[in-house]
Amino acid sequence: MQDWTQTLGAVPLLLIAAGAIALILILIIWARMHAFLVLVLVSLLTALATGIPIDGVGKVLIDSFSGTVGAVALLVGLGAMLGALVETSGGARVLAEKMVSVFGEKRAAFALGVASLIMGFPMFFDAGLIVMLPVIFAVGRRIGGKHMLLYGISAAAAFSVMHVFVPPHPGPITGSETYGANLGLVLLIGIVVALPTWYLTGYLWATFTDKRIPLAIVDLFGGRDVEPTNPPKAGTVIGVLAIPLVLILLNTGMSALVSAGAVDGALVWVQALRLIGTSQIALLISVLVALFVLGTRRGVHGTALEKIVDSALGPICSVVLITGAGGMFGGVLRASGIGSALSDSLSSIGIPVIFAAYLIAVVLRVAQGSATVALVTAAGLVSPAVLAAGFSPLQVACVVLATAAGSVFAGHVNDSGFWLVGRLMSMDVKTTLKTWTVQQALESVVGFAFVLIIFGAVSLV
Repeated sequence: MQDWTQTLGAVPLLLIAAGAIALILILIIWARMHAFLVLVLVSLLTALATGIPIDGVGKVLIDSFSGTVGAVALLVGLGAMLGALVETSGGARVLAEKMVSVFGEKRAAFALGVASLIMGFPMFFDAGLIVMLPVIFAVGRRIGGKHMLLYGISAAAAFSVMHVFVPPHPGPITGSETYGANLGLVLLIGIVVALPTWYLTGYLWATFTDKRIPLAIVDLFGGRDVEPTNPPKAGTVIGVLAIPLVLILLNTGMSALVSAGAVDGALVWVQALRLIGTSQIALLISVLVALFVLGTRRGVHGTALEKIVDSALGPICSVVLITGAGGMFGGVLRASGIGSALSDSLSSIGIPVIFAAYLIAVVLRVAQGSATVALVTAAGLVSPAVLAAGFSPLQVACVVLATAAGSVFAGHVNDSGFWLVGRLMSMDVKTTLKTWTVQQALESVVGFAFVLIIFGAVSLV
């Protein structure tokens, strides 16, 4: 594969990608084939159609699948265990009752979204969503059990906007490094952009779609009919759920101190703190604490406790496999060279720098699925023009966030996050396209509009 060079141009590559996406939709929606099988099959056919050497096809498929599953399986598996412990102990129900009593039924979805925004500051999208799901489901069941989209999309969108626009998440961090932006300014403007973007494209969109597509709350963690005799207090549940938040935030702080030269990254204690603050290790620690606090201390021991965590893994097996297969399809599109071909053709179009950054990221996102690849590629292409333009630090920060906004546009079947959200909320492909894909498109456009307003304002100063 290292010696292989793609000979197809941008047009045939784009047509192949469009045909592959159409085939996925046809096989899943109309032929009713299982999404996992469809994604693997279409990934293979796409690899062959784009001319990837036959002896390298297997490696591309396996590497892109395992690369996605390696991160997702640990997060989803540990998160599901934590969710099952919170759910079966009665903790999710207690916390739901507390939230409803404090905020009221009408403001419960808004409260869940705000809580997700806070948790989404240090936590990655997938990890944060997994941790919040048991509370989301419990609140939804507490208020009629018929508003999956209202609570689920509102919370998921909150994690998404934080992941896209706010450091220390990898997109804005990478964009800042590539453009040479001031990270503090990116953080400040990112928060200013993220909050109204979530309200308009997350909370209000969730309210809108919920009225048109009523979905029942799913029973992912198997605790719907559990009636524990001694449920934990709401404060205890919040403490358990806050563990990964605190540990990941600690990792973020340590990383910032190391980057600033305030502490030596080679010190063992610094490395240890950063290790326990990685998403997977933080969730592992949370599960171990939950086993004691929500299990053993409440009188649940041995086999009974083992069955609770084991029962959490079955329902999420399909989520992991389908998400991995979605990553496989995106990996094939990237390996085929479609990103490079599209980037080269788009970069030659003479449009304003901030629009170029956004549009290139949008096209790459839609074409190959990975927001990170879209952002990194677009930033690499546009950064020379940014440096030559003599922008102020505030303007450069806006270009970073414009690129980030483009990288989230309309996540669909070639994006592993599309499958993660859809399967966790028990939505079929058509419903996920009508709700989550549209939400991601709105988030991108509205976020970019806010960035443009700020860019225009600072340009006048």
